[in-house]
Amino acid sequence: MKPKGYLFDYGGTIDTNGCHWGRMLWHGYERRHMPVSESQFRAAYVYAERTLGKTPIIQTDYTFRQTLAIKLRIEFEYLQDKGIIGSGNFNLASEQCAILDDVYGRVKEITARNREVLLKLKERAPLVLVSNFYGNLNVVLDEMGLNGIFKTVVESAVVGVRKPDPAIYKLGTEALGLPPEDILAVGDSFEKDIVPAKNIGLHTAWIKGEQWDDTAHDEQLPDIIISSLDELL
Repeated sequence: MKPKGYLFDYGGTIDTNGCHWGRMLWHGYERRHMPVSESQFRAAYVYAERTLGKTPIIQTDYTFRQTLAIKLRIEFEYLQDKGIIGSGNFNLASEQCAILDDVYGRVKEITARNREVLLKLKERAPLVLVSNFYGNLNVVLDEMGLNGIFKTVVESAVVGVRKPDPAIYKLGTEALGLPPEDILAVGDSFEKDIVPAKNIGLHTAWIKGEQWDDTAHDEQLPDIIISSLDELL
């Protein structure tokens, strides 16, 4: 089908080309040779995500760099509290900054490449962003040079509904003003993007990158499977 409109996820889609954010951060730890096992990191990552989900730590004017710095700070605090890091011959603050610079730089590069894809798609059809985020997504879009590309931004913290609830995709569909069968939804999460989008009749493109775990998915469900956004062109 030739889409008359697109619904894009943000985190894990536009900024990492389908690589789960937990994996993005873990690879940052690996590149710094942090004395942390993958299972220990996973526990810290989940703890940080749950903390940010329960507590309004991220403010609406925070940039993505600030948001990422807070995630890393919470992870490091968890690892310190568990006695996993803190006793080695290295500076924790320095290591945290190094991982931040590393991962943030990679995300900026990926997003810059995907910006060119989005601009080309925008020439063909309108784009709407549908994302679980903290209320600062418009600031992040401006930071990443993506402002003005999307007709509307449907952000969970603003609209009060989160994926995988299909209602957030209904809001995106309404923002495009098109019937579901004319829209292509693009996302990295099978459970949070592909399943709810299909449930309301949208066509779907699953950007399948490095997954968080080995969960098997019904790969017949998405209409197409891609490994990078430029495949949409």
